[in-house]
Amino acid sequence: MFLCAELPSYLWLPAQAADSAQGGAKSLALRSVSDLLRSYLTVAIFGAAAVLMAFTMFGVARVLRPQRPTPQKLIAYESGVDPVGSDWTQSQIRYYVFAVLFVLFDVEAVFIFPWATRLEVYALFGLVEMAIFIFILVLGLFYAWRKGVLRWV
Repeated sequence: MFLCAELPSYLWLPAQAADSAQGGAKSLALRSVSDLLRSYLTVAIFGAAAVLMAFTMFGVARVLRPQRPTPQKLIAYESGVDPVGSDWTQSQIRYYVFAVLFVLFDVEAVFIFPWATRLEVYALFGLVEMAIFIFILVLGLFYAWRKGVLRWV
């Protein structure tokens, strides 16, 4: 927990208290806050300009593009092959589960790499914590393997 006393007085004192603390300086607190808001205003202006430019480009492209729809152009494109069957087919759940498991074990690398770079700082405590983390992941992998989730066919 940090105290307000650690910050410069113009950041936490009200405007009148800051004026009296600074020997009558004219609203130093308000000036500092407005500098901060001015920085955010610059970011907001550039963000709005980027959004406006994107919408403008999409609008110009929509107006200038040729529009000659034909039945052949309205057919769904499937890698150059004529579509066969209905539009809706049921996917197997194992593809989804396999993707979720991949993401899960890929995200754990996000936790392991920073730990590996600071292993000297964490010492034995960090080593034990990471061993517990990896043990839990191995348990999850073993559970998925025993349930047959990792079988592709």
